[in-house]
Amino acid sequence: MNIQTPAGLAETKASEESRPSRAEAEAAMRILLRWAGDDPDREGLIDTPSRVVRAYEEFFAGYATDPVELLARSFEETDGYDEMVVLRDIRLESHCEHHVVPIIGRAHIAYLPAGRVVGISKLARVLEVYAKRLQIQEKLTAQVANCINDVLKPKGVAVVIEAAHQCMTTRGIHKPGVSMVTSRMLGAFRDDPSTRREFLAMIAGQRSGAEG
Repeated sequence: MNIQTPAGLAETKASEESRPSRAEAEAAMRILLRWAGDDPDREGLIDTPSRVVRAYEEFFAGYATDPVELLARSFEETDGYDEMVVLRDIRLESHCEHHVVPIIGRAHIAYLPAGRVVGISKLARVLEVYAKRLQIQEKLTAQVANCINDVLKPKGVAVVIEAAHQCMTTRGIHKPGVSMVTSRMLGAFRDDPSTRREFLAMIAGQRSGAEG
C-alpha cells in the first residue's frame, strides 16, 4: 500500500478556496438534526449547530498548520549525542475519515539523530497536526514518520500508534476493548534489528512500569 505524505499545505490551500462559510456549515448541521428526527429549533438544540461548528474547528485544526514548519528549527549543539531519542505514550485524539467518529489512543515516536535534534514538544505537535485531520490510522502513522524523516534527515525514524476506533466499538460490529496497532520504521529502525528491538523494548518497558 503506497501512502503518500502531503507536501506542505498544498492540498489544504486548494480546499480552502472552496470552503463553505460558517453559516453554511451551521445550516448543514440543522439539516442533519432534522434528518435524525429532531427539531433544531427546540430549546435544547437551538445552539447545537454553532457549537458543533466550533467543535469541528478544534477537531480539525490540523488542516490550517504545516507540520514541516514545526520542525524547521533544529539544534546542532548536542555534544555529539547520537543515541535514540524516544517520546512515548503521547495521547492521541483523531477522527475516522469514514464515519467521523473518534480514534483515541497513544503514540510512540523515536528517531536517531544525524547531527540535528529538535525540541521534543515539536514531535508531539507534528503528531497533533496530522491527528487533527480526518484520518485512517495507517496513513497517520506514515505521515508522522515521513515528515520527521524528510525534515530532520535522521539515521532512522520509528512511529508506533495504538488506538481504539469508535467506528468499530460503538457501531457496526460493536467490539469494545479492541485496539489497532500500526508502525512505520525507516532507516536504521527498519534495517537494523537490534535498533528496532531497543526501541520496542523501551516502549514496552514504559507500559510494564505503568501497569506495575
